[in-house]
Amino acid sequence: MKSFDYLRPETLADAIAAGGAPGAAYLAGGTNLVDLMKTGAAVPDRIVDITRLPGLDRWEWLDDGGLRIGALVRNSDLAHDVDVAQTFPAMAEALLSGASGQLRNAATVGGNLMQATRCPFFADPTSSCNRREAGSGCAAQGLSARAFAVLGASEACIATHPSDFCVALAALGAMVEVAGPDGTRAVALTDFHRLPGAAPQTTTVLKPGELVTAITLPAAAAGFRRHARYLKLRDRTSFAFALVSAAAMLRIEDGIIAEARLAFGGVAAKPWRALDAEAALKGARPDADAFATAAARALEGAAATAGNGFKIPLAARIGARALTLAAAGTPAEMPVLPGSVHLGEPAHA
Repeated sequence: MKSFDYLRPETLADAIAAGGAPGAAYLAGGTNLVDLMKTGAAVPDRIVDITRLPGLDRWEWLDDGGLRIGALVRNSDLAHDVDVAQTFPAMAEALLSGASGQLRNAATVGGNLMQATRCPFFADPTSSCNRREAGSGCAAQGLSARAFAVLGASEACIATHPSDFCVALAALGAMVEVAGPDGTRAVALTDFHRLPGAAPQTTTVLKPGELVTAITLPAAAAGFRRHARYLKLRDRTSFAFALVSAAAMLRIEDGIIAEARLAFGGVAAKPWRALDAEAALKGARPDADAFATAAARALEGAAATAGNGFKIPLAARIGARALTLAAAGTPAEMPVLPGSVHLGEPAHA
């Protein structure tokens, strides 16, 4: 591991000042950054430990019914809170389907947004990767690799974003609060992550020194609580990233879909909100035909690279199934296997 300077600021202003230096990286739970530093895929000159910053490790209900979640809140704490899980069940299901219990106890919600792709060529410092080293090439191109993107990819990068949490946040219309040298600002979650284009090394809209301080869920998102699910298909049931996943949410009035939300994971370098599919579902009856049509519409424009063409119809089927599960109603109890296609009975009768 490369030698680095370590700073632990006590205030947000000091953290921003330290984090704005070239080669600096913010450290929260460390479940991603430390692993990359061990392999040499990440080589920061300065680590800015933000775990002691005051006020970022809690969440609060807003006067209008929304929820503000501090960036240092632990994934497991948020997912296991009864009020949070009942109000935003798909978000809780997404959180509990990710990683392992031990990692969820350490990982933070802000770090979840900032986690790096799990592309094996990014993680291997001996491989060419434009995301890790601009202009070095993309070793993944032309290989038979099933996990790569089918939406929003480019010749420079075909990696995917690994988060489950962010897929649910995209469907919920979450906002990301950011603080930096120029003050604070709010960014829609769907705009926070960048598609690769010709510059895949720039993965978010954050400017030098900026850091995520909170995530805000609008009050309107609670309107989907009765019909909301997260579904994740992976190579094994636990501790694996999604091949494809979907967050589906419906607001049904008098047997008709008044509003729909649908977002996908595992298909692009960012959580993929399917706005066209949502529009197609509005005013439709919640049945298999409507769900299949909408999910297929969400994958229009998808393009395969070598070895991952199966992901396009697979994602459409997962989207349709997630919508079907959402229409059936949010379970009264969290499933035994949250997010899994192998859905079991609720953990408690």
